[in-house]
Amino acid sequence: MVKQFVLWLFMLVPFFAGFAQTDSIQPVLSDPNAWTVVVLPDPQNYVKFKRNQPLLDIMMNWIAGNQERLHIKMVLCTGDLVEHNNITNPDGKKMDQTGLQQWETIAAAFGKIDGRIPYVAAAGNHDYNIFSYTHEPKHTNYPKYFTPDKNPLNKQMLREYTNNPDNTPSLENSCLEFTSPQGKPFLFMTVEFAPRDTILQWAKKVVAQPKYKNHTVVLLTHAFLNYKNEQTATARYDLKDANYGQAIWQKLVKPAGNIQMVISGHIGEKDDARKHVGFRTDKNDAGKNVQQMTFNAQAMGGGHYGNGGDGWLRILEFSPNGKAVQVKTFSPFFAMSPSTKHLAWRRESFDEFSFELN
Repeated sequence: MVKQFVLWLFMLVPFFAGFAQTDSIQPVLSDPNAWTVVVLPDPQNYVKFKRNQPLLDIMMNWIAGNQERLHIKMVLCTGDLVEHNNITNPDGKKMDQTGLQQWETIAAAFGKIDGRIPYVAAAGNHDYNIFSYTHEPKHTNYPKYFTPDKNPLNKQMLREYTNNPDNTPSLENSCLEFTSPQGKPFLFMTVEFAPRDTILQWAKKVVAQPKYKNHTVVLLTHAFLNYKNEQTATARYDLKDANYGQAIWQKLVKPAGNIQMVISGHIGEKDDARKHVGFRTDKNDAGKNVQQMTFNAQAMGGGHYGNGGDGWLRILEFSPNGKAVQVKTFSPFFAMSPSTKHLAWRRESFDEFSFELN
């Protein structure tokens, strides 16, 4: 009888070991009192094809399902929410969803965390119909699908917003005020793609207000760094009143004493993780470090006509002291299956690192 029991235990070892391996693949907090921000890269290639939309659902369901375990307090999306703002007759090759279908899909995806987790979604060039050498105006359906009332938590935290290029009040240029579990004040601000001078002036006035003097300001904008870790100087768009990385730095970030982080997306080349990311640190006029990070994944998983980005997310763990931030890159899509879970983490130095806030 004892021998049979021992044999039974040995037979169960692989079963329980399998559970241990599955559990260990999931992110865990290095400190139980830490909290996290999840960065969602450009989702345009998930929404433009019907076949790719389930991957986006996996990502958003994973965020919702891990909210408590990882103390997820904010989600930031780097923009290009859709591939084309208002296309009405897609050819089925470049995309098979109309512009309105794409907006409906991305709004529904964020709907999975409405009322649960606040989020800030940047507006990218594709959200304005802006492609290379375009002559189209900056017009977007963004305010129709991302209203101040969409997420009750966003509405509670919304402090400032202004008009978009259509002269419509919109969250394309807005900021949410957040207090960390340890009481540290943050301001999460986003500005439109290639922001106009009036928007940079508006943002500069907002962060200069005395009530935000001691806030840690995190600026989210679609295009800021390239993969060489350089602030972008120009872009191939026919826009007269437009500012890119260098100009945003000089006109807004550098003069501000409280913008401590800049997060962006936009860049990428087929199945090349390194060319989807960038990072640099510069000192502002107050002599404080400003951490600048680009994260995208839209051409991973087969390029712009592949699966949309292999499900990659970036997880920022903020330590209880409010200064140390650990950065990790994880795919809940790969983590789902025993046959692909070994691919669920990217461990290169540009995908897993840490930095300090002031």
